[in-house]
Amino acid sequence: MANSYKRIDAHLSSLGYCTRGEAKKFLRIFEVLVKDKRVFDPSLKAYHDDIKINGEPIDAETITILLNKPNGFICSHNDAGSLIYSLIPQRWNRRNPKISTVGRLDVDTTGAIILTDDGDLNHRLTSPKSDVVKVYEATLAKPLKGDEAQIFASGELMLNGEKKPLLSAKLEIITPTQVKLEIVEGKYHQVKRMFAAVGNRVVKLHRLNFAGFDVEDLKEGEYKFIKL
Repeated sequence: MANSYKRIDAHLSSLGYCTRGEAKKFLRIFEVLVKDKRVFDPSLKAYHDDIKINGEPIDAETITILLNKPNGFICSHNDAGSLIYSLIPQRWNRRNPKISTVGRLDVDTTGAIILTDDGDLNHRLTSPKSDVVKVYEATLAKPLKGDEAQIFASGELMLNGEKKPLLSAKLEIITPTQVKLEIVEGKYHQVKRMFAAVGNRVVKLHRLNFAGFDVEDLKEGEYKFIKL
């Protein structure tokens, strides 16, 4: 809920600054202001938009960001290795609701991925009915044969293990081994499986754009706030 009204300790804990039990100590260490007046009582109720910490507004109640995922990072909260959540401020990882990725990118796939703590938005963007546009740049192991664009656009390509053909996809040829591919589905390993189905192999994959947001202005590991 925008500009929610609740206890100071509830605000701080839901946004990841501290636990409710730590709130009293937090208020002693940091200058927490409500309408520019310092407060020390964690049970005091206030509107979110009236609270500042050390003179700065507290974090937004809902966060949605676009991140340029580097190679080697895993879209998981729990797996071993380099996790995508290590690229965002650690207090965000303590937020409730939890921040999660909208879908996933493979560990060796780079580029645009959205993270949010808005569960409704996450569900809407990952629903099979969403038709969210995704644009990839792929480097291929072998030169194109020449009929791939027609096959992908036909709406008749069947992937191994699937019961229905893929929706039409747009292929743009950059070089014989480098392409852009625009899809509106998000099946498991879809881009890699599409090229495997036409006798090729993806050796490098980068997602340029997700849901109309591109990462061309972001360095690897950087993020920006977005609204959907």
